Amino acid sequence: MIAKIVCYALQGLEGVPVEVETDVSRGIPSYEMVGLPDAAVKESRERVRSAIKNSGFAFPMGKITINFAPADRKKEGASFDLAVAVSLLKAGEQLVGADTQGTVFLGELALDGAVRPVTGLLPVLISARAHGYTRFVVPAGNAKEAAFLRGAQIYPVSTLAETVRFLLGAEAITPLAPETFVPHMHAGQGADLKFVKGQPVARRALEVAVAGGHNLLLMGPPGTGKTMLARCIPTVMPDLTFAEALEITKIHSVAGTLGEEGIISERPFRTPHHTATTVAMCGGGNRVVHPGEISLAHGGVLFLDELPEYKRSTLEALRQPLEDGRITVSRAGGSVTYPARFMLCASMNPCPCGNYGSADKVCTCSPAEIRRYRRKISGPLLDRIDLQVEVDNVPYDALASDAEQESSERVRERVNMARAIQSVRFEGLPQRTNAEMGERELTAFCRLSGEGERILRDAFERMKLSARARSRILKVSRTIADLAASEEILPAHVYEAVSYRLGDSLE
Repeated sequence: MIAKIVCYALQGLEGVPVEVETDVSRGIPSYEMVGLPDAAVKESRERVRSAIKNSGFAFPMGKITINFAPADRKKEGASFDLAVAVSLLKAGEQLVGADTQGTVFLGELALDGAVRPVTGLLPVLISARAHGYTRFVVPAGNAKEAAFLRGAQIYPVSTLAETVRFLLGAEAITPLAPETFVPHMHAGQGADLKFVKGQPVARRALEVAVAGGHNLLLMGPPGTGKTMLARCIPTVMPDLTFAEALEITKIHSVAGTLGEEGIISERPFRTPHHTATTVAMCGGGNRVVHPGEISLAHGGVLFLDELPEYKRSTLEALRQPLEDGRITVSRAGGSVTYPARFMLCASMNPCPCGNYGSADKVCTCSPAEIRRYRRKISGPLLDRIDLQVEVDNVPYDALASDAEQESSERVRERVNMARAIQSVRFEGLPQRTNAEMGERELTAFCRLSGEGERILRDAFERMKLSARARSRILKVSRTIADLAASEEILPAHVYEAVSYRLGDSLE
């Protein structure tokens, strides 16, 4: 008898339908799997055999052939176990009368028949729903994650025996009730701008960067608060929308980094160590192409502390994602495109000793050492950082003062106002923030007055800026105007935007 059960494979963030075809016929007992299964899928033979027997069912005897269709696409992972077990039981005539038509089965099996959770469930469910499937049997351990899918009947199961009883109608399982998404503000380990003493220029640059989704570089001596400022960024970012949360959750589901909530409810803040490899940053792997740090930071912040300490090759790999908002990772296991639209925040010392340019400390580095240190950051990468701010030591009186600075909550109100303006501006367009504008949007939304053009032209010629730097100044100017609730970009807005490019040369 032949049985057909639908399962799904994962390719990047997209689910691909797989039909598990099982044939049990007379002949010398054998158990063959075809259809390009990988080692994890082939090993399911023994997991499924033990799970079926230990669940109180008879393992079919005879010549067993299991085909994973389409046969020309490699099948990876353990999420096929449940579908294989159900197809074997159906082909062995132990599920007579069970309605499996139009149902997608996902889950890994333990030897005792327990159904274990799998990674990448949410992107699979979303893709399957788009293909017309609305009935799913999934591991109970993935219930939190699956409950955020709308327009589908999702049945959580804990064991293979429970699954069989459900399919035969001997046990009722209540479909998951849709969960309500509630965004959370990033706690930031107690970080709040009200605890940052002094640094008015850096605070303002941080606000502008978050309001428009721009990249930010903080440069200054050790102990000036660069890291503290960076950790305050998530506390002033706008709440996630449900659509953004689903997009981010898909990435973290594939990576296996989802928490107990089942959905990412706050913007990611990733801080990879400077020893991180290019593969760890961009993504990859021996078999499955996993998302890297830049994709895990999608929708949030990627913070690179002590920027020059990272490998040059690792930093150069950031250039294309910073420009395109996505990354295509090609490995022996396949080629996958992941989203990578994040806000880059980096910090660095001005020189190896950290005191170059300090108002109250003496630099002990030679000019050659300073140049060599700063040249670790290439011009093309620096060109993609919209705001470059110098941060100096804070006077003792300012540090000892009891006066509270403006809180993250107050700054966040202005950021939300600016983001609301951008939401209206880009309605119907793929862009969400000013930083994502292309040349067409720059022409439409970033027109300058005669005085503004003169300021930008003078800066362009005097600072020897590139065409990309000019575009980024225009984008930052637009954000500054949005924070001031101004429809026009005024000369003062251009002046301020230009002032944030003074670190461009890093000579």
